[in-house]
Amino acid sequence: MSLPRFILSWPGVPAEGALVSLEAEQARHLGVLRLQSGDPLELVLPGGAWRADLAELRKDRGAARLVAPLGEDREAPVPLHVYLPLTAQLSLVDELLPPLVELGATRLQPVAYARSQADRRKTEARMERWARLVQAAAEQSHRSRLPELAPPLPFEGLLDVACPQKWVAYELPTGEANPALRREPLALTSGPEGGITEGEFAALAGAGWRPVSLGRSILRAVTAPVALLGAAQFQLSAP
Repeated sequence: MSLPRFILSWPGVPAEGALVSLEAEQARHLGVLRLQSGDPLELVLPGGAWRADLAELRKDRGAARLVAPLGEDREAPVPLHVYLPLTAQLSLVDELLPPLVELGATRLQPVAYARSQADRRKTEARMERWARLVQAAAEQSHRSRLPELAPPLPFEGLLDVACPQKWVAYELPTGEANPALRREPLALTSGPEGGITEGEFAALAGAGWRPVSLGRSILRAVTAPVALLGAAQFQLSAP
């Protein structure tokens, strides 16, 4: 059974025996798990992952004592930047973020496509919730680092993305074979409900984005990014 893992932006210098304060929500979660003083857990600090023991636990605060660095790296061998579509129902983004984190996304940035029906104020108000979802998914899946969640980007921003490989999931036939994955940074994107418009696709193609087919069926806006990232991780996992 895996140990509880928490990600902290702790400002101290990690060393064996150092005490690390836990956040209130993390302390409450450990209480639900019924952990006692001395029980093991794992902490991901800015310098890496550590094995720790629970030193103190109260209702809304706690502390852990660092035992030893884990010396692990569960991250993908290349940066994976996912430009996920803003959906008309922002609750669908809540559904989309955890599996993208579990599949190793390094950076997540919502994009307002023409068919996104995006409301800037509602989207910005949702960012705090999305940050919590990203952290919870990273802890649950035992990531070695917390993925970056960037603020929403207008579609035109995709045309300026500088990345050696750029893939866009597109449901219409283009006559192109799916690109072969190289072990270089990769950017991924796909459209919202209703898909990417022909004009948007032409602009993306002109900016170096390569179309990727994910099969003959039409995927939901919350399915396509996960399938695309999963396909990339499958290739990255090959020996």
